[in-house]
Amino acid sequence: MKIYNVTDPEFTNYGRIIEGYEAEKKAIVEALRDKTPIPEGTDYVAEEKELQSLAAADKITNSLFGGSPMQFGWCNGHNTKLNCLEYHRSSEINLGATDFILLLAKREEIVDFKLDSNKVKAFFCPAGTMIEVYATALHYAPCQAHKDSGFQVLVGLPKGTNVGCPDFPRLNTEDKLLTATNKWLLAHAEASEAKDGAWVGITGENIDIANDIQ
Repeated sequence: MKIYNVTDPEFTNYGRIIEGYEAEKKAIVEALRDKTPIPEGTDYVAEEKELQSLAAADKITNSLFGGSPMQFGWCNGHNTKLNCLEYHRSSEINLGATDFILLLAKREEIVDFKLDSNKVKAFFCPAGTMIEVYATALHYAPCQAHKDSGFQVLVGLPKGTNVGCPDFPRLNTEDKLLTATNKWLLAHAEASEAKDGAWVGITGENIDIANDIQ
């Protein structure tokens, strides 16, 4: 699979690189590196106190979400597969203490709540580079960028995202995709999420980039 870089023009359809705030980025990367684990699988924490309590996090929130309440969490571990794609009604902020790769597609490519995995593109993001992944971009857990290392990635979202799930009558098809607060999910049939009842909305191959990284 071709792996683009977030500096390539192709990424502008999915997100952007966030410039400036170098001291704040450095402080967040150091806390992410020193205070969060790298599990053998993949783990996610919606709000991490070691990140949330940083003066740098408080300061950069004004730029990232215009001062609206924001949560600083992480997604760390080892992964090379697509498995699922999700979207929010908001952008997501990512910043790696390590290099990482995102597998991305566009919401507009969903047809009848299904997406063919051949629409997915891979993007390499170097450690220390902060990116905004647009609300119109489908994404999920990062992938490791190197065979011999995992990933540690900041996940910045509006406060309350991925915390619990609203209980209400599901009156249309999109409602059935909602698996957590502000989180709509499409799973591949091979993914554990599908076995847990998530909407099976990814057709084609369950992409695995294990042979595309060094």
